[in-house]
Amino acid sequence: MKMKIIPAIDLIKGKCVRLVQGNYGKVTIYSEDPVKIARQFEDEGFEYLHLVDLDGARHGKVINWQVIERIAASTALKMDFGGGVKTTAEIERLMGLGVEYINIGSLAVQQPETFIEWMNTYGADNFILSADVHHDKVQIAGWQEDSGILVYDLIARFGRLRHVTCTDISRDGMLKGPNLLLYKKLKTKFPNLGIIASGGISSVEDVAELNYLKLEGVIIGKALYEKKITPAELKNKNLL
Repeated sequence: MKMKIIPAIDLIKGKCVRLVQGNYGKVTIYSEDPVKIARQFEDEGFEYLHLVDLDGARHGKVINWQVIERIAASTALKMDFGGGVKTTAEIERLMGLGVEYINIGSLAVQQPETFIEWMNTYGADNFILSADVHHDKVQIAGWQEDSGILVYDLIARFGRLRHVTCTDISRDGMLKGPNLLLYKKLKTKFPNLGIIASGGISSVEDVAELNYLKLEGVIIGKALYEKKITPAELKNKNLL
């Protein structure tokens, strides 16, 4: 099965932005209109979208509802969404909008029984454990707090888990390449888990190396916005 190539849109105050290493003080605004960016991704041949509500991640509740609704209504992209999801009402509203996967981060650390209950109720395949790590330790609350839990121990708590997105925070937004060793370790420890790489992807060669590891997907943000990677290059390598 082909690895999913997943462009990312991060939202702050309804705008399409990128942070550097999760630092809210280092914001680059790439577009005032995230819906336009999503449509562009679709026109370029992408099938998937990773949508993150950074305001939501910081404040512990989904905030940028209007943008989520407009992207869902305006494109056929298979969307995964994350950022502050904490309630059953939010889960049901997102599913009602057609969001394919819901990323659960901080809540999986702080209320693991709630995450397990959601997977049992709505189906494990509809959820992605969002594990943002620094030196293999999971960070929570929009990357502002260290949970002290190793990513491998967190994953092991959830027997029904089907998908995990693992972001190496130290590489996020740095364009210095992904942490291949981290993904190799995850693949070895959890061979049946769909692992999605995120953070540091800077070239088509990086994407090809991750594809070689037989990961489920790769999320690409800054490299697409700054044209370090183009859809044409991905297609040329038969990656898109």
